[in-house]
Amino acid sequence: MRQFLFPRRPLSRGVLLFSHLVLQLGLLAGAALWLLPLTPWASAIGWDQAWPDLALGAGLWLAATLVLRLLLELCLLPHHLGSRAGFAPGDVVTRSFERRPAVHDDQAAWTSEARPLETEPSVLGNARVTRPAEPLKPQGSL
Repeated sequence: MRQFLFPRRPLSRGVLLFSHLVLQLGLLAGAALWLLPLTPWASAIGWDQAWPDLALGAGLWLAATLVLRLLLELCLLPHHLGSRAGFAPGDVVTRSFERRPAVHDDQAAWTSEARPLETEPSVLGNARVTRPAEPLKPQGSL
């Protein structure tokens, strides 16, 4: 499927648009040749008897032209995306299941409110800071 959506050498835009135009004109001519004999101008029936067949034919013609247009857009997809060589790593963003904010386990959620912490002596370690922090220097002096 990836080769279909991102072919190495897609058809040129001009070929696709020309074939689309020819196929659309062919659909229009086919619909006209199919529906013209059903009109009251070419037969001995009235509009009240001809309209269901004409409406069905016009609807099928519109559906066929829409499907042909969507197929053209699918074929033009490589031209719309430019010269990308497939998916880049940044196109797919993944996160681990445990770190998602929507985890519904209060003990596993990292965005929940603060939880009580056991304050045993074994939990608290020795401080790594051995001297106090120096005061900030004023912004103007360097």
